[in-house]
Amino acid sequence: MKFDAEEFRKRSKEDFEGAWHDGPKVLSTPPVSRQYPRYMYRRARPHPVFDTIQKLRQAYLSMGFDEAMNPVIVEEQEVYRQFGPEAMAVLDRVFYLGGLPRPNVGIARKQIEGIEAITGRSIDSQTEEALRTCLHRYKKGDFDGDDLTHELSVVLGIDDATVVHILDAVFPEFRELAPESSRSTLRSHMTSGWFMSLGECWMRHPHPIRMFSIDRCFRREQEEGATRLMSYHSASCIVAGEDVTLDEGMAVAEGLLSAFGFTDFEFRPDEKRSKYYMPGTQTEVYARHPVHDWVEVATFGIYSPSALGEYGVGIPVMNLGLGVERLAMILHQADDVRKLSFGQFYPPTLTDRDLARAVSVREEPSTEAGRVLAQAIAAVATEHAAEPSPCSFPVWSGEISGTALDVIVIEPEEKSKLLGPACGNEVFINEGAILGVPDTEKFANIRANGTRTEIRFIDTVALLAAARIEEAARCGEGTAVQVKMAKLPSDVNIKIADHAMRFVTDNQKKIDLRGPIFMTVESRVRGE
Repeated sequence: MKFDAEEFRKRSKEDFEGAWHDGPKVLSTPPVSRQYPRYMYRRARPHPVFDTIQKLRQAYLSMGFDEAMNPVIVEEQEVYRQFGPEAMAVLDRVFYLGGLPRPNVGIARKQIEGIEAITGRSIDSQTEEALRTCLHRYKKGDFDGDDLTHELSVVLGIDDATVVHILDAVFPEFRELAPESSRSTLRSHMTSGWFMSLGECWMRHPHPIRMFSIDRCFRREQEEGATRLMSYHSASCIVAGEDVTLDEGMAVAEGLLSAFGFTDFEFRPDEKRSKYYMPGTQTEVYARHPVHDWVEVATFGIYSPSALGEYGVGIPVMNLGLGVERLAMILHQADDVRKLSFGQFYPPTLTDRDLARAVSVREEPSTEAGRVLAQAIAAVATEHAAEPSPCSFPVWSGEISGTALDVIVIEPEEKSKLLGPACGNEVFINEGAILGVPDTEKFANIRANGTRTEIRFIDTVALLAAARIEEAARCGEGTAVQVKMAKLPSDVNIKIADHAMRFVTDNQKKIDLRGPIFMTVESRVRGE
């Protein structure tokens, strides 16, 4: 079915009784329908790293840089061309790519007997030769490894699952394979790709060439920590042309970082002095942010003519690069790049508003008549809550699912009241605790400073009663719904989402939705 946004908004507004808001706001009244998934009522959050990447892309594009993709897989010899004698130090921190060799599998009498024992049938000479040919073709690379199971199943006339069993039990060569390294590496810095790209395009593009690339790089750190990852994103650019100087780097740095709210800039010589930069040109960029003060955010320099000469490039080239994760850490005031990048692996911090969104009603009526009934139950019960018992009060008369009903709230026992004292409790979130509190002086601070959910026990119990009455009416019957002493959230028809429950228990906070409810609602089939 085609999604109709206008219809969605219209029906949502009706369902929420005027409580629809644009954006990620808490609804002013609890929903009375679950017609649409709850996640559709909030604006999703972007990942901080990819959000920063998107803003960097827009900044580069607005400054006149064309977007490029540089090679991720770099041959070892390219690193030697770029770094010369320093290459070994660089290669010490790169990842080499490896793969499993294809084994030379022999077919002897032992293997044939093993296959026959598993399949339960003999293998004739023609099938044996076809099997040998198939394995030889695999060794030569005539087909990929993920096709081997299928190819063998065709030769042997058996299913894929049996072939997998045969490979594991009869051919230990596959299980004992060990990866072998190649001379291909994963790019450890974007410069490796820029040299290769410039070697191909500098004579084919008008000057100056202005390109940027934002992509992953890989570095074999001893271990990952709060400030470094083995896989990170580099936002890098080059400006290549006859008149390119360090001033290009300063201008690009200021223009790029101004888009993120940085104001003042300082340019300091970088003592690391990478060999692919001309001596005296490698420069660190420090910028002042209104929140974060002075921080190092980027590095730029002029590529060494000797390194460029290895690729036949005959014009000056300025390169600027910054680590996206570092910039995102600054912008989001994060102290650990692992939590920033891989937040799903770390316990999230939920605010009281987040917890309020996670509290909802377990059971609700599904018909319009049932929803009207729930409102009537809550209204009448609230009005007569303190009436001495025994007592009963009519609530509603009408028809549900073709069954004519009369509904009452009742308390048959003597020397009591219609409702227990906890019926008027309302759910508040206070410093991570989920509490059902009455409107009394003792809980005035929680009600004044806590986060309100707009969920009262009287309303949730009324919704439960209406849902059960609605269910009985479908069978042409009346019913009685009674809630006595509430000990768990489910006793008052309240549901707390699993993620919120985990957060509350992990942080040793309290969930207290207990209390004496003592509310009884009866439905009677008219005429009985």
